[in-house]
Amino acid sequence: MSRDSIRVTYRIETAGDPQAMAQKIASDQSTGTFTELAGETAAVKARCAARVEAVEPLPDIATPSIPQPGATGPVRRADAVISYPLEAVGTDIAALMTIAIGGVYAARGLSGIRVMDIELPEAFACHPGPQFGIAGSRKLMGVAKGPMIASIIKPSLGLLPQETAAVVKTLCEAGVDFIKDDEKLMSPGYSPLDSRVAAIMPVIRDHEQKTGKRVMYAFGISSADPDVMMRNHDRVVAAGGNAAVVNINSIGHGGMSFLRKRSALCLHAHRNGWDILTRHPGLGMEFRAYQKIWRLLGVDQFQINGIRAKYWEPDESFVKSFHDVMTPIFSDADRPLPVVCSGQWGGQAVETYERTGRTLDLMYLGGGGIHGHPMGPAAGVRAIRQAWQAAEAGESLAAKARDHPELAASLAKWGAG
Repeated sequence: MSRDSIRVTYRIETAGDPQAMAQKIASDQSTGTFTELAGETAAVKARCAARVEAVEPLPDIATPSIPQPGATGPVRRADAVISYPLEAVGTDIAALMTIAIGGVYAARGLSGIRVMDIELPEAFACHPGPQFGIAGSRKLMGVAKGPMIASIIKPSLGLLPQETAAVVKTLCEAGVDFIKDDEKLMSPGYSPLDSRVAAIMPVIRDHEQKTGKRVMYAFGISSADPDVMMRNHDRVVAAGGNAAVVNINSIGHGGMSFLRKRSALCLHAHRNGWDILTRHPGLGMEFRAYQKIWRLLGVDQFQINGIRAKYWEPDESFVKSFHDVMTPIFSDADRPLPVVCSGQWGGQAVETYERTGRTLDLMYLGGGGIHGHPMGPAAGVRAIRQAWQAAEAGESLAAKARDHPELAASLAKWGAG
C-alpha cells in the first residue's frame, strides 16, 4: 500500500458489471462524473482521483439485497479495492467517513454495498488512540495476569442510588475487578449521575481501604452535548473515579474526539447501534472497518459480545471482532482491551480461550451469570474464575466442577458449557 493512500475494500452487489461499478464509485467519490468544468485539468484529476486497485469476483446470488425495479437475472458480486489519495482526503475522520464511506451507499446501480475494511496510512497515527488500553486497564484494576472479571448494574432493576451502592458493595466483596453502568443507565430521574457517583464512590474507596483492591467502576457519562458530557466526566474525576461508559454511536465521532482530548478516565466503549450498520449482510459495514475509527479516536475498552451471546450475533462474528481489536493498526499501543460480554456465565470460557488465540488479555463481563448464581454473587464470581482456570489448564468444565461447587452449580443451572 502506498504511504499516501487510503485503501477501502467494498463488497459490491449489482446487476451490471462489477468492474464498471467499482470505477463509477471511485469517480463519484473523488473527482466526480462531470467533465469540462472551469479549472478542471488532467493534472488535478491525476492527483485527486480515486483508483480501482483490484476487483475480485465472488459467486453470484439469486436475490438482490435491495430490490431493483426491472432487474432480471442473477446478481453479480465482487470485492473491490479502491484507493483514495491522502492529499484529497486528509486525516480528518469526518472527511474520511464522508468521502470513503458515507456517499457510496447512494450510488445508482447497486443492489448492495458493504464496507469490508479500511487500510490507513501512518499519517492517521496523528489521532490519539487509547490512553490506557490493555496495559493501562490492568494497572488501574491491579490485575497483573489473567482475565479481568467484571459485572454490570442493569437499569431494569430500577435501583435508587443507595440501593445501587449496596449492590456495588456486594460485587466488590465478591471479588470482581470491574463494575459498569449499563449503557442505558446515564442520568435517569430515579438515579441521576451525580447522586449515583456520590453513593458509589465511598463504597469503592472503603473497599480499597479494607483490602488494598481498587475496583474500577465505569459510570455512564454519555450525552449528545459535549459540554454536558465533560461536566459528567468532571463529576466522576472529582469523586476519585477512574472510568466511564461511553455510548460511542450516540455521542458521535466529534463527541468522542472532544472527550478523549480532555479525558482523565479510562473510556469503556459500548457500540449499541452498530447492529444497524452491520446486521444486513449485503449492506453497511464490517466490524473490522468500524472499530479502527473508534480506536484511533481513543476508546480504551471495547465491548464485542461473546460466545453464545444472548443477541443475534453468531459466534464466528464475535471471534472475528476479537481478533480485529487485538490486531494493531500502527502499534500494540493502539489496541483496546476486548470486553467479552452478553450472556456470559463461565460456561463459554473454555471455547472463548481456545477461539481467541489462548489469550488472557480480556475482560469477561457477567451480569446474570454473577447476580443470578444460585449460591449468590460471590459464588458467581468464583465460578467464572474457576471456569477460566480450567480453560488455561486445558481442563474440561465438568472435570473442574467435580471439586468446585460454585462451578458445579453454574453448570447445573445454565447448562453443560
